[in-house]
Order: sequence, then C-alpha cells, then structure tokens
Amino acid sequence: MRNILTVCLIGLYSLAFAQSKVWVFFKDKPDIQAFNPYTFFDQKAIDRRVKHVIDLYDYTDVPVSEDYLSQVNNICAKSRATSRWFNALCCDATEEQVQRIKGLSFVADVKTVNHIEKYAAGMTRSDMDGDFEPDEEQIELLKAQVQRMGASVFKDNNVDGKGVRVAIFDVGFKSYRTNPAFDHIRNDNRIIKTYNFVQDKEDVENGGTHGTFVMSCVGGMINGQQMGLATGAEFLLARTETWTEFYSEEEHWLAAAEWADKNGADVINSSLGYTFHRYFREDMDGVTSLVARAANMAASKGILVVNSAGNEGTDRWKNIGTPADADSVLSIGGINPRTGIHTSFSSFGPTWDKRMKPNVTAYGHVIGSGPKGVSETQGTSFSGPLVAGFVACAMQTRPAYTNMKVFEDIQKSADLYPYFDYAHGYGVPQANYFFAMPTKPRKTFEIDVDNTSIRIELDTVGWADGLTEGAHKIDGNYVAWPDYVFYHVENEKGYLDKYFVVNPEGLSYIDDELAGKGTKSSSPFVILKSAYAKPFTLRVFYKGYVETVEISK
Repeated sequence: MRNILTVCLIGLYSLAFAQSKVWVFFKDKPDIQAFNPYTFFDQKAIDRRVKHVIDLYDYTDVPVSEDYLSQVNNICAKSRATSRWFNALCCDATEEQVQRIKGLSFVADVKTVNHIEKYAAGMTRSDMDGDFEPDEEQIELLKAQVQRMGASVFKDNNVDGKGVRVAIFDVGFKSYRTNPAFDHIRNDNRIIKTYNFVQDKEDVENGGTHGTFVMSCVGGMINGQQMGLATGAEFLLARTETWTEFYSEEEHWLAAAEWADKNGADVINSSLGYTFHRYFREDMDGVTSLVARAANMAASKGILVVNSAGNEGTDRWKNIGTPADADSVLSIGGINPRTGIHTSFSSFGPTWDKRMKPNVTAYGHVIGSGPKGVSETQGTSFSGPLVAGFVACAMQTRPAYTNMKVFEDIQKSADLYPYFDYAHGYGVPQANYFFAMPTKPRKTFEIDVDNTSIRIELDTVGWADGLTEGAHKIDGNYVAWPDYVFYHVENEKGYLDKYFVVNPEGLSYIDDELAGKGTKSSSPFVILKSAYAKPFTLRVFYKGYVETVEISK
C-alpha cells in the first residue's frame, strides 16, 4: 500500500509540474511610438520596403514590448523564441504558470503546442572523402546543373546575382570560412551576417555540413566553374536546425525569417520541410503550420522565399511538406539529370487544398562542396538552392520588380509553361526569358477530337525553332530537353485528375509513379473521353509546343 501511495503521489506531482511549450500572444505594442525603422533595419531592408510600398512603421515590424517579455519570463520556466511579426513569445510553462500568464492584463491568448516528433526533410548528408579538384565526370555534371537553367545566357549578360542578398536556413555551415568554393564570396566580404538560432550565437560552423553543400549550389565556384548561378550575391547564413532540441526548428525558422528581413534579405532559401512526424496531410494547406505562416509573412515583406518540396516521393507520405505548401513560397521539385524528368524521391503536389505545387524544378542530383571536397549528392535540398541562385540572377535583371512579380516570371520562364503537373510544376526556369521572349515554338503535333475520343498525331521531326536535333543533351550525357510527350487532364475544379509522361517511341508510359501501370499503344495515341468526367481540359506539351483542348461533352 505504501509503495502504491508513493507512486500515486509522484504521478500527481509530475502532472502538477509537467511543462508544455506555449505561445503567449500580446494585446498590443505599447512601445510603438519609440520605434525607429531607420536604426532598426539594415538599409537594404528599408529599400525593399520602399520598393514594395510597405509602411516603414508597419505594426508587425515593431518589436515586442520588453516589459511584457520580462513579466512573462519571470513566470515561465524557459523562454524559447520571440516574434515581432505575431507579437508573441514562445516559452515552456507548467499548467499553474499558464494560468498566471493568462491572468496578465496585456496577454490576449495562450496556446499550447503539442510535443511531436522531429523531422526535417532532406537533412541527412554524409560528407564523403574527396578533394577540391573535380574530376572530368564531376565537371560534366557541374556544368549541366547550371547550364540546364541557362547559365551561359546569364554569363553573356554579366548577371551573377550581384546586389541581391540571399539568406540560407539550414543545420550548419561547417568549413564556410575556409572552403575554396566560397573564396570569391569571402574575398569580397559578401557573407554579411551569420546567426546560430539553436545556440544563440553568431557561429554557424557547427551542427553539420548540409548547409555548406546547399550554399555551394546557390553561389559556389570551384576552379572557375560555377556550382550555382548566384556567384556575385551577398549571403546571410542562419542555423535553424538541431539534432537535440527536437521541437524548436519551426520557432528557429520564424526567428531566422524575422532576422533575415531585418538584415535586408531579398531571397530566403530553405532546404527544410516538415511532414508526417509533425502533421497530417490535411495540414499541408499553406496556412496551418507555423513555418507556412512565417514564410507567407516573409513574402508580404517583399522577400522571395524558395523552399525545397521534400524527399517523400517514394514514401507513404509522398506529398510536399511545409513550408513548401505555402501559397507565396516558390516550391522546388527535383528532376533526374540523366532522364530529364521527375526523380523518384522528389515529393509530389498538389497541396491539400489542391493548389499546384511544386512551382518549378531543377536537378536533384548535383555536385556540391563540403569540408572534405566536392562530391555528388542528391535531394530536393539541392534543387531548391539551384533555383534560389537563379532567382537572385532574375532579380538582378529586374531590379524594379516586386518579389511576387519575379515569382510569376520565374514560373513563366520555365520550359514546360503553360503546361504543368504535380511532379514538374512548370518545368525548369530558363535564363533567356529575362533577356528576350523565347521564339514561338513550331507546332509539333495535331489534335483531332471526335464524338468519343481525342487523337494526338505527333510530328517526330518538328523541333522548336532555334533548336537542332541533339540540342536537348548537355555534353551528350545529361538531358536538357526531354524528348517526351507530357499531357494532363484538368477537371472543372481546376486541378488535375491525371497526368502522364510518354516516350513517343512506341508510346510507352515511362514513369509508373506518374502514370500508373505502364501501357503501350501505336501512334497516334488515343484518349477516350469516357475515361474522364466532363467538362475537362486536356493540355499537351511536346518539344516546346503546348496546346489546350476544352472538352464539354
């Protein structure tokens, strides 16, 4: 009996003193009259606000009251994060402490956050032995990963992201101070600031090498060869991920976004994502998660947020993670350089509420640089930063454009546009869009519609104007222009019922994950109207040419 009583008392004691993570939201900001944006913000942050016609005295930019923070911190067990955007403090507190906090006259609400298992998509990265002298095969892929997006066009026009500030959020940036891939950045003092939100200090070298590889794909250069496109950009480096404090990454992401905003970021690259260990699929709606709301807020401040779609393509989850689900985030999928289409691990769209994601794609198999040298690695963790480098270059060519106007042009520049699907988005962004509108492609197929079917007759010779046979290959190895037919069926609600990638030789479906079990037919191939609820839209892409057919009956 005595032992049972002891156990019961211990249990009651534990319940009374158990701590939860809570967000404390405040009613107002009493210090608003003392706020001076000209001393608070970096000049680039002020310039960005002026360009985007954002009030320099916007309420969400005013810091949280120090008096409010002090009073709550005197009650709670541990302070975690502060957000000026949401006028809130995140902290650990017992139930008794929560009740005391709720009793404070300036507290609007207290919300408890469930402790859930940690997961960060794409964060595993083994640093293989090597050196900083890429071999011939590595050089081929290095050239291809940037040329796939039109590196030579940017180079011919002296565009390298100069004047654009890119913030990178990751698990750590080991060797960034010494890695030769960043010599050109360090020599120009273009690493503007760093901050480790995990350990509350400036040093971001510990924690891992993943961020180093990511940075190399944004703006690295090795032996004169670009690894990413934004070799002239400025950088802010933030460590937001941890292997020990499992429930804090999203708060770190929010804190880093506010820090990046304050310090003049134009672009945020986040190769991070949170899925089934934290959320249900219905939470991938672009507004539920903390990081989705933080990313949308960053976008409202004029920052273009680039986020990798995730690596769940072959897992049960399969779909994109958050914050890639956020509406104002440019979400990036991965393609295989050796096939030119979706690579199996890359997460699929759409969002839970059926918005089109990913937006665009890039190589998901790349050469990156880590502390031990250059090596091949894979993941949408690296397709994202490749596009972030592209975004910096696009911004350099359009200095007067808002972030969302650049976002729109990135999509329009992609090589499948206006075709899209949930594996490739609009395809791979192309640099030539930002200097001259691409030549109108030649018609490469005919569509014939009768009472029961739709027949597509391919012109297997008709390359788009300006291209020659073989121009879809880079160095004869990596695919730039896949010689496949893409088509999708869009229902009356505006989302896709089906989409396919088809090899025109024998018309075999080449990707079972996209099309279901592969089948074969003879040319021309036939789509039965009865297979889809009407009305529907058929959209077909082949060798640069896109045609749309509306089927009403």
